[in-house]
Amino acid sequence: MTASTIVQSSPSLRRHRAPPPGIVATMSVTLFCVGLYFVTSFNGLPYFPGPWAPSAEIERYFALRAPQVLLCAFFQFGSAIPLGIFAASATDRLSFLGVRAAGIEIARFGGLMTTVLIATSSGILWAMTEPAVSHNAGAVEALYFVSFALGGFGFSISFGLLIAGLAVPSYFARLLPRWFVFVGLAIALCGELSWLEMVAPRLLPLIPLTRFPGFVWIIVAGFLLPAHRRRAKADDDSITS
Repeated sequence: MTASTIVQSSPSLRRHRAPPPGIVATMSVTLFCVGLYFVTSFNGLPYFPGPWAPSAEIERYFALRAPQVLLCAFFQFGSAIPLGIFAASATDRLSFLGVRAAGIEIARFGGLMTTVLIATSSGILWAMTEPAVSHNAGAVEALYFVSFALGGFGFSISFGLLIAGLAVPSYFARLLPRWFVFVGLAIALCGELSWLEMVAPRLLPLIPLTRFPGFVWIIVAGFLLPAHRRRAKADDDSITS
């Protein structure tokens, strides 16, 4: 008999029944990064031009790379769904483990906001690949700025809330290693400070410093959060009665 069998069969333990947060986080990150592949140098193409790039460069990129941008939008839109499931599953697991703190609601709000922003920014990218839009210079530039705002610092701010909302209650409940919680808080801080990129473009690196370490953090956190808790005595009595 294996250790996992003993845990599952033990009458003194209850298992959280929900989509495994580590697995759905991995699915979300994988889909998002696959989408990036089509618009980065890994695919032999230049990366998206920055919002500070000349208008002609932005227009030319989307006119010539519409098929690749469409694939990017497709996969990143799909990544929003498992991310939302991760947020719901992880916050519900904290509640299941007995955590009673506002951080759970903050994480749930951050997860919902991040999901909506990813889906919206991806939808805008999809619209930009349509010939009627991609050949309209003014529309392309305007939509690109909106997509960058939602999927750039907008994503980082809300994603930081998701991470902070999971990290702080987990610290006090001793559900995650202390060092790991502090790493999460550092990532979350980068996310909140990325708001300043709206007025200080040089702070753009805060966005990838939130996004990619944050992706690793939610995957690891999803696998580290305990899936079992001891039954309360009332639960045991109700089962045996």
